[in-house]
Amino acid sequence: MLFNSIDFAIFLPIVFTFYWFVINKNLQLQNLLIVIAGYVFYGWWDWRFLSLIIFSTIVDFSVGLQLKIEENQTKRKIFLWISILVNLGFLGFFKYYNFFLENFITAFSFFGTEIKPNSLRIILPVGISFYTFQTLSYTIDVYRRKLEPTKDFIAFAAFVAFFPQLVAGPIEKATHLLTQFYSKRSFDYSKAVDGMRQILWGLFKKVVIADNCAEFANQIFNNSTDLNGSTLLLGALFFTFQIYGDFSGYSDIAIGTTRLFGFDLVRNFAFPYFSRDIAEFWRRWHISLSSWFREYLYIPLGGSRGGTLMKVRNTFVIFIVSGFWHGANWTFIIWGALNVIYFLPLLLTNNNRKNLEIVAKGKILPSTKEFLQILITFGLTVFAWIFFRAENIKHAFSYISEILSTSLFEFPIFRGITRALATIFFIVIFLLIEWYGRESQYAIANLGLKWKQPLRYAMYYSIIVAIFWFGGKQQQFIYFQF
Repeated sequence: MLFNSIDFAIFLPIVFTFYWFVINKNLQLQNLLIVIAGYVFYGWWDWRFLSLIIFSTIVDFSVGLQLKIEENQTKRKIFLWISILVNLGFLGFFKYYNFFLENFITAFSFFGTEIKPNSLRIILPVGISFYTFQTLSYTIDVYRRKLEPTKDFIAFAAFVAFFPQLVAGPIEKATHLLTQFYSKRSFDYSKAVDGMRQILWGLFKKVVIADNCAEFANQIFNNSTDLNGSTLLLGALFFTFQIYGDFSGYSDIAIGTTRLFGFDLVRNFAFPYFSRDIAEFWRRWHISLSSWFREYLYIPLGGSRGGTLMKVRNTFVIFIVSGFWHGANWTFIIWGALNVIYFLPLLLTNNNRKNLEIVAKGKILPSTKEFLQILITFGLTVFAWIFFRAENIKHAFSYISEILSTSLFEFPIFRGITRALATIFFIVIFLLIEWYGRESQYAIANLGLKWKQPLRYAMYYSIIVAIFWFGGKQQQFIYFQF
């Protein structure tokens, strides 16, 4: 079920009404409703894959209980590995089986041996990478004795299947989200209003920015061999704003929706395209995934505690795994490797934590130095996104080579260029609003709050009109495929 669909527009008010006006006095029933709503929300796409979520829920809940009562360290490790192997086994099979099979065949053909096994037509379950990491955080934290295992199966199932963030995050740790299911919740009007405001901005980012950009990014990338360098550069820029508007828009809608139900999710984006270096970019992009890798992979590997070689090795591991997490394609691994190359100079010179505050805090404009830093970081990011979007490595290199040719200085020509100008106009407006609200949790969190009511509501209605009138053709959220 898509957030920007009529199905969800009907689904959400029904769940909200039952949650607050029918069973609001019974915490257990509220949690049960969240479980049912989560299964309906997920099963709307393909009900067959509900069995994966339910099985993972049962396994991790049972492992948590065993880790509670088991004192023998060897047996505790066995239970932990049961959870890891079940969850990563599902993820590996559905997401990476054909990738490894194809590369296995290629490797043998290189040595003159031809293998012709049949690959399977495997459908990737929506959001499997997200809820897999979420449930793993529970068993790992219970194993580390950082979290008391729950005996409430309904609360745990609600934590796993919480519909706002089930299929594309943010990836929540059990220490933050699961504990919220234990406490009675009361309706907070101001919190709900703020949630609606964030949902509105998320829909604008998704429908007006991302969906419109997707139309032109897809057209240009899919026909790149017939287009000049300036058009391909424009296509890369469209994809850059498509993926940001799409993914951060989803996160805004998810976070805003949870606030309607009395929950708080972690922040997932913090205006990453205003970053002054790549280290800052990764502190502001997909924050929940970066935090997950840091806590459950980077630190266990030794983090930054060892020498230079260990820090370099661990950084390589994190970015390569992050690239591979995004998809079973060498383009994602190269995308991760590029970000390592961007990041290492900062790490080796101890400048990776230089820009911790938001750029130009308390000021209207950045300094000339900050502006140039933002442009350089943005340019490096756009270049890396080409590999992320390309069909394969060959496509990425041919795309880049044409951009670097003399045709870069020709006028962009592609079908629908006049309509593309309207999208560029909205991107400019979008960037101005994001810049104005960059010190807030989301761009319009405080915009207009001190204005007179007619003016404030005029702003909200303008956003609504833009969503319905200028929204692009409905596109599936990009991160559903990851």
